[in-house]
Amino acid sequence: MFQIRFTIFVMLALSILPGMLAAQGPRDRDEGEYVILNAQYGSERNHVNVTERLKFLARQDRPFRVSHDSMNADPDEGHAKALRVFARGPNGQERMFEFPDGSVFNGAMFRSWGRGDWGDEHWNGGWNGRRDNDAGAFVILGAQYGSERRHVDVTNRLRELARHDVTFRLDFRTFGVDPDEGHAKVLRIYARGPNGRERMFEYRDNSVIDGAQFRGWGRGEWGNGNDHWSGRWEGEEREERERDRDRDRDRQ
Repeated sequence: MFQIRFTIFVMLALSILPGMLAAQGPRDRDEGEYVILNAQYGSERNHVNVTERLKFLARQDRPFRVSHDSMNADPDEGHAKALRVFARGPNGQERMFEFPDGSVFNGAMFRSWGRGDWGDEHWNGGWNGRRDNDAGAFVILGAQYGSERRHVDVTNRLRELARHDVTFRLDFRTFGVDPDEGHAKVLRIYARGPNGRERMFEYRDNSVIDGAQFRGWGRGEWGNGNDHWSGRWEGEEREERERDRDRDRDRQ
């Protein structure tokens, strides 16, 4: 009788064990130490946000080789690229993991990897990670792109770019518009300084825009409400100079 009971117990245990292991497997694989915040793919000069693409790959729950094919993007064609994953560790500190092209990516170290339910919180960092980029001295009022004779308001587009990255390289493709085709163009950012006076920042095509000096850059919470710009291409400084010149002329 004892032998029959023991045999039945072993058979039941063997039938239940595969299900227990199957249920435990994905959970164990999702108990990594780091929570992913954001993912970027490319190079220092050209890179794109691939958080959603990484989520798609994560839900397949198997290692993959990093390349422009797996990332479904080639932001810097012909140049070496890498996948950078920014995550928060168990101590609350953020860390960057870099995977060059050709390396094998395994998500076992990341929490909830297989479920892909991460990366939804607001991220105000960029290629070099998050920094205190919302504490700049200047508050943006507006932005214009183009030339003296033809220019357009790009405040909203700049706000979108700011929310994705601290820095970016400027050209007509940046804003999806070429207001003065075939001619040199610039981006002009109009901002209010700590002394309450407006200042204009000018960036020529192919220059790198760094938002660290602007308050609230990563949140894109500027250029609206009470913080709006008067709309002049030359900015307030030129009008002040002209008023000063007129006053001097009147005194003479």
